[in-house]
Amino acid sequence: MKNFLNLEMNRNFQDEFSNSKITQMLAEKIRDTARKIKKNVALMEVCGTHTVAIFRSGIKSILPENVRLISGPGCPVCVTPNNYLDRAIALSRLDDTVLCTFGDMMKVPGSSSSLEKEKTGGKDIRIVYSTLDALKIAQENPDKKIIFLGVGFETTAPTVAFALKEARKEKIRNFYVLSAHKLVPPALRFLAESEDLKVDGFICPGHVSTIIGTKPYEFLVREFEFPCVISGFEPLDLFQSLYILLSQIQKKKPEISNQYVRAVKGNGNLKALGLMDEVFEKEDSIWRGIGMIPFSGLRIGDDYKEFDALTQINVQVEKNREPKGCLCGLVIQGKKTPLDCPFFARKCNPRNPIGPCMVSSEGSCQAYFKYGQVKGSRRSYGSVYRTLACVILAP
Repeated sequence: MKNFLNLEMNRNFQDEFSNSKITQMLAEKIRDTARKIKKNVALMEVCGTHTVAIFRSGIKSILPENVRLISGPGCPVCVTPNNYLDRAIALSRLDDTVLCTFGDMMKVPGSSSSLEKEKTGGKDIRIVYSTLDALKIAQENPDKKIIFLGVGFETTAPTVAFALKEARKEKIRNFYVLSAHKLVPPALRFLAESEDLKVDGFICPGHVSTIIGTKPYEFLVREFEFPCVISGFEPLDLFQSLYILLSQIQKKKPEISNQYVRAVKGNGNLKALGLMDEVFEKEDSIWRGIGMIPFSGLRIGDDYKEFDALTQINVQVEKNREPKGCLCGLVIQGKKTPLDCPFFARKCNPRNPIGPCMVSSEGSCQAYFKYGQVKGSRRSYGSVYRTLACVILAP
């Protein structure tokens, strides 16, 4: 794999991505480049998986003092609006109905309940690992309505589209999807246009980019002159991506760099994109904590409307209520950190989450809680966090 230090890394071997010599060299390059910039720099990792990888690998602890990483809205569970949860809960209370969902959604608090509480109370709510698992449940239970919660970004939307095509092909009439799929580029445009967000560059999501490619991010450079890099998830991926971004900032030459060349192509996955275009239609969509973002959501199109739980199944939904004092919305936008929230690690924790950022494994609050340092306590960074930092700083 060609990289920006002219080093040869064999992409087929995991140990190459934790090579201490290469990592130390990159760390030194990052420090040298940061010194040349001579100002404070804020870089946003958009993807929730990047947030977790950054904490877990210890990268934050060895960054130069003038370089700061902030988390963005790349956790799909975190940005799913409260009224969607309330509708899902209401659907789960219907007779002869099975609700299927990914595990991350179970503990997310709605206005007055959660899927976990409803399941404990006897509702038929099942955790599945793919949309096809839910489709199989529909085949095996033809006398019940099977509703799959379609939550996610461009990464999961094609799998839902494929399942709907299969349902039509197999003439499965009792399968429905409640779509809350979101699109990342419109959210990035929202952030780029925000006057009070001070960001100098973006680490663009890796998984999403395997579907959409590199071109949808070009407006960030063309219209806003933001340096951008699409990154992988291993420690060396992230170190290299940080070096790329800082180099762009230092040279004042913003561009879209693709560090994750082993998985991301310029045009993306055309087959997956074709599935999405066939089944879904773009719409204005509410992002929890942010509000309405134009053309940032995917609804099930008219050609597949018989599978749309929103239009095909009537249900009474309670009035939406957000938890007072929760800062998830500002954390998602990169305007606050979890440590700024008065509930963090006190009233709000993974066992008793108040906001969605503490629920998801990709949420900023859970990452801070699990790997970061809690203000006012003796809890330190995890052992993996410390170990990598020691390796990198070792003589």
